[in-house]
Amino acid sequence: MAFIQNDKLFSGKWFYNYALLVAGSLVLSLGFIFFITPHFIVPGGAYGIGIIVNKLTIGLFPHGPFNLLDASEYSNFFSKIGYYFMSYQNDMFQQYDGGIPVGLTGLVVNVSLVLIGIKILGPRFGFKTFFGFFFSSIFIDLATKWWGIVPLVDDVLLSCVFGGIIIGFGFGLILKARATTTGTDTIGMILSKYTSLPLGQMIIYVDLMIILCSLYVDMDWQIPLYSLITLYISGRVIDITIQGSTFEKALFIISDKTEEIRDKVVIDMKRGGTYLKGQGMYDGQDKNMIFIVVNRRELSILKDFIEQIDPKAFITVMETNEILGKGFKSLSDKVE
Repeated sequence: MAFIQNDKLFSGKWFYNYALLVAGSLVLSLGFIFFITPHFIVPGGAYGIGIIVNKLTIGLFPHGPFNLLDASEYSNFFSKIGYYFMSYQNDMFQQYDGGIPVGLTGLVVNVSLVLIGIKILGPRFGFKTFFGFFFSSIFIDLATKWWGIVPLVDDVLLSCVFGGIIIGFGFGLILKARATTTGTDTIGMILSKYTSLPLGQMIIYVDLMIILCSLYVDMDWQIPLYSLITLYISGRVIDITIQGSTFEKALFIISDKTEEIRDKVVIDMKRGGTYLKGQGMYDGQDKNMIFIVVNRRELSILKDFIEQIDPKAFITVMETNEILGKGFKSLSDKVE
């Protein structure tokens, strides 16, 4: 089954999604160059592999991997393009202290995994996915050339927190554009296909393995521990970016005063709700249970009201990730 999402070419939705991709790639790259790469934090994924490879190859290519002649030796257009490309790559290798650039490694890893994923899993990766990780890789290396490998702040913990926030926001924008980040997602999909483990667990295990590989470069347990902080924060920010921050709470209310609570909710608070039929386990009596979603202010009002009319009522308050439907975010807007 293919997961490819197609947008009508040059439509408003097409421009919106690709603008999100470019913005997400740029934000992602800034998170890496300002906070992550300079401190050798390895937050999993293809770019985590890139950071490890860069550290292992520092000094291997002090003048770049290409021996270039003078530009005048290249006569035709395409050879000149090749010359300038190789010259750019030499500059990037020098910028990374002779090591392989992080973005270049991430690009190679992502392309390889997508090709393997298409072979094993089928065509689940659309053009936007290639577009997303290509620009992320380019922006990471270009931003490094502009800024250098210098941390914005010297405090490692602070860098983990803000690096995780910025990277998570960037990845979230890419995912909102209905692209994927490939990397460990693809490895997780492949491993999950041949094991009985859920995809989410496999992705976590793969990221943990990449983080632990940083010990091969430097046997310092602070690195993987700091990296785990970044990985956790970025994951939470990705969820918030995709779903949005919400202050609504879902309530299950069991009370003998359901009619009074119903009048308070519908008439005073201008809210709706749902009756659910239930039966008490202790006395076997039929009961009406109310399901309702309210914001924090309405929750406080409703709890005070229920306490006054039925102190023995049973209320379950639950966190909500996203509320779609009448009175909240439109379902049609979300799908579009």
